[in-house]
Amino acid sequence: MKVKVKYFAIFRELTNKREEELEVKEGATVKDLLEALAEKYGKKFKDIVFNGAVSDRLIMLLDGVNIYSLNNLETKLNENNVFVILPPVGGG
Repeated sequence: MKVKVKYFAIFRELTNKREEELEVKEGATVKDLLEALAEKYGKKFKDIVFNGAVSDRLIMLLDGVNIYSLNNLETKLNENNVFVILPPVGGG
């Protein structure tokens, strides 16, 4: 099944893409998707985004909902989900 991944800020620089569609197996989770992305984009992606665990400073949305309010890394993916990775945001 296909999942769209959208990148912003530093993640666009890491991937050289604004977005992409990835093929994932039926029953895949957010963790499976992040492992596939880490494998595809290498050490820098792993260091910043996912190296077995996710930085709690990152914002990850699945169809507009923060994964932390769903089932975190064990959230199941569905056909045509949109997954967004956002860097930490500050303001003042």
